[in-house]
Amino acid sequence: MKLKLWATLGLALFTLTGTATAANPTYVGAEKCKLCHKVEYASWLTTKHAKAYEALSPADRAKPECIRCHITGNTKDLPGVQCEACHGPGSDYKSLTIMKSREKSTAAGLILPTEKTCTACHNSKSPQFKSFNYAEMVKKVHDKKTK
Repeated sequence: MKLKLWATLGLALFTLTGTATAANPTYVGAEKCKLCHKVEYASWLTTKHAKAYEALSPADRAKPECIRCHITGNTKDLPGVQCEACHGPGSDYKSLTIMKSREKSTAAGLILPTEKTCTACHNSKSPQFKSFNYAEMVKKVHDKKTK
């Protein structure tokens, strides 16, 4: 009886939120994001972030210290710096009912990137690091975005 009650509550929660609750949200990939964010996706495709994995030499693709910033979610299935590399794993906030509300989205795990988000990769530990001016570089994330 208790098991049936817990299963019913779990199903109700899944139905209300549109997603399974999990202690560890998962990455869904930019292809899923583009369904609702077409303009942002098209803009992202023109950036260095989209081609970050391709920019690595075959030797660097084998180095954990290089690959950690050139793929998303620590999986080569999501090459490049995709949406969720900056906005966090999307499994818990991807549904339209949640994404319609900034409050619900951030409560479900959506990250609104800050300078700290960027400097997790753009820092002196990177072998290619020269300098990083957040105010200038943040403009290039979706530099071709139009409304």
